[in-house]
Amino acid sequence: MSRLIVLDTETTGLSAETGDRVIELGCVELVNRKLTGNNLHLYFNPERDSHPDALRVHGLTTEFLSDKPKFAEKAQEILAYLQGAELIIHNAPFDVGFLNKELEQLGLKPLTSYVEKVTDSLVMAKEMFPGKRNSLDALCSRLEVDNSGRELHGALLDAELLADVYINMTRGQNSLVMLDDAGGSTGAWGGSGVAAIDLRGFKLPVLQANEQELALHTAVLAEIDKASGDKTIWRVWENAK
Repeated sequence: MSRLIVLDTETTGLSAETGDRVIELGCVELVNRKLTGNNLHLYFNPERDSHPDALRVHGLTTEFLSDKPKFAEKAQEILAYLQGAELIIHNAPFDVGFLNKELEQLGLKPLTSYVEKVTDSLVMAKEMFPGKRNSLDALCSRLEVDNSGRELHGALLDAELLADVYINMTRGQNSLVMLDDAGGSTGAWGGSGVAAIDLRGFKLPVLQANEQELALHTAVLAEIDKASGDKTIWRVWENAK
């Protein structure tokens, strides 16, 4: 079973090393690339005010957070939820750095000690779309993920959006599975034991080329023929008849 947790945090500011704290954690679970609804969403009392710039981003006031639990009260619940999963985080060093600082203050090991691995979706996006803006909003627009409800940053909402973005970015990376003659499943490399998709049930449309496309195709073939001295494979076959 492949278990992914898409994770996002909101914080009081930009620097865990100078005392900023985690104030919201949002986690969305995917099992075999499907949303399960087994999400985790927590607010925390950071025992300090948010920086004005951070407050404008997330809108979580000191008053709102004053009656929320402290991170220490929820740490074991969080680690139990994340245990053994692969984490998907946009700009992972930021969130992981903050969570590591919270765990360090409790005498606990770094986050990577409890999870399978951490994947940075921002790094993925930069590799897929070099030279383009790869913020979460930009990716939602590019990959047609509806983010119309995102007026303020919220950890759970952002994790839900990132889950859709991640699924779209990695679409088509699953192993190709076909049914063999006996009805068993065969992977792209001849392996077995994966869930089968019966491709015989799909009816693919056949699109015929129009006259303009046929003419362009013939012109391209003629150019290739000329460049090869009439030695293209189709000319060899034609002359052999």
